[in-house]
Amino acid sequence: MLPPRAYIDQDSADAIELARLGYKQELKRAFSPLELFCLVFGIFGLFPSITSVLTYALPNGGPVALVWGWGVCCVFLIFVTLALAELGSAAPTSGGLYYWSFKYSSPRWRRLLSWVVGYSNTIGLIAGVASTDWGCAVELMAAVSIGSNQTFTATTSQTFGVYVVILLLHAAISSLATSVVAKLQFVYALMNVLLCLAIIILLPVATPQEFKNPASYAFGGFTNLGSWPDGFAFLLSFLAPLWTVCTCGFDTSLHLSEEASNAKVSVPTALIAGTISAAIIGWAINITIAFQMGTDIEGIMNSPIGQPMAAILFNSLGQKGTLVIWVIVFSVQFFVGASCLLVSSRQTFAFARDGGLVFSHVLYRINTRTQTPVNCACFSAFISFLLGLLAFAGPSAVSAIFSLGVVGAYISYTIPIVSRFTGGTEWRPGPFSLGKFGLPVATVAVIWMIFGIVIVVFPSLPDPSGPTMNYTSVVLGGWITLCLVYYYFPVYGGVHWFQGPIRNIIVAEEGQKAAEASSIKDEKEDF
Repeated sequence: MLPPRAYIDQDSADAIELARLGYKQELKRAFSPLELFCLVFGIFGLFPSITSVLTYALPNGGPVALVWGWGVCCVFLIFVTLALAELGSAAPTSGGLYYWSFKYSSPRWRRLLSWVVGYSNTIGLIAGVASTDWGCAVELMAAVSIGSNQTFTATTSQTFGVYVVILLLHAAISSLATSVVAKLQFVYALMNVLLCLAIIILLPVATPQEFKNPASYAFGGFTNLGSWPDGFAFLLSFLAPLWTVCTCGFDTSLHLSEEASNAKVSVPTALIAGTISAAIIGWAINITIAFQMGTDIEGIMNSPIGQPMAAILFNSLGQKGTLVIWVIVFSVQFFVGASCLLVSSRQTFAFARDGGLVFSHVLYRINTRTQTPVNCACFSAFISFLLGLLAFAGPSAVSAIFSLGVVGAYISYTIPIVSRFTGGTEWRPGPFSLGKFGLPVATVAVIWMIFGIVIVVFPSLPDPSGPTMNYTSVVLGGWITLCLVYYYFPVYGGVHWFQGPIRNIIVAEEGQKAAEASSIKDEKEDF
């Protein structure tokens, strides 16, 4: 029992809570609640992210896809947010999803489900890094095209070279000390907000009358440039909001749980507040675009600039204005990619800590100088590099990187949410609890995610050939197959040694340390 007058500061309380989950405190808790919110909100990178996936929304519905596709998706995505926030409040750890899968699943299936979720979450987050950084590289090449009066068109090799440089820079940023990375989040979020406001205010003012659209077109205009029926084309446009709000977004604060102060409260608060804010502001941006983009969607898609949003801005702002905005767009997207790699490295660290990854003994290391998992940041960047090679297979293969982030995330979200209600383990809620609404919210979330997975694996054309095939199922299927083969491999497979989350601390020991520290603090205050 703690001394009567003992006072436990927040860091000690967080360390004790983590010890109850089985882990010792190894990372620095430098993220304040505000910085954690900034991380969640900033990682959505609203305008740059919408820019990256506009190519999936415009040809599959035009204004209707932009406005109503976003609105419909975000309503259901908030259900997913609430279900995950409740889990994050109950057991805040960097492992998050695979930890909960093991904790709440039945004893018969918990090791396998934890394994599958761990690998799905890992590849989903890494795909988020790859797709974000690829979008960043494309945006930079678009800036060069605008600056050259559209005489320059980047090749795949040139874009890939820029992509590799961006990955290296992001690996370096993610390896910085947690206190430095935490302070950067406020800068990222502020730039994000200012860019969003600039687009919402500046675009209507600067757009020539010939490109302005009436409300009837902005809210009801429908354009289908593909071969699918209109209704299904509209569903395919969901990839845009699903990727923007989902990839590296929902579980951002979850994977920073061990670096956040008062994690049981700040993690769900940041997740919910960040997602709702992004959903509302993102909807406003999409409405603004629908009003100011003109009606020649086919011309926008086939612009020599090579980027639909850049073409829209060029029509509204001209060359110089577009370049100014585009530099900011690229900068914000660059920061989003850095945050994505940060989150991915923490998930990799947690999974390696429990021995789930190949070379876990190498990955599970904390750099003595920065006190961060540098090896994990490099690993995430390397796998992102390998995924980026899909770009040489054509545009459909590139879209698979974007879809892979959504599918990998949804698999890793669905299993722990379902396990909570079906595994038979006693549920002990944290400070944030949905109470009796937990089950209906989780049910809607799971149904939506299953629906989302079906949508994003469909090809863009009814009769796909090699170049137009949707490679998401191939890439994800290959990854899952490899992880299952690794799990069931004779003698050396995970089934023989993977035990799920591994305790590396004794709760009583951590509590005693906190008590001693508190007693010393009391003595000093008395003195």
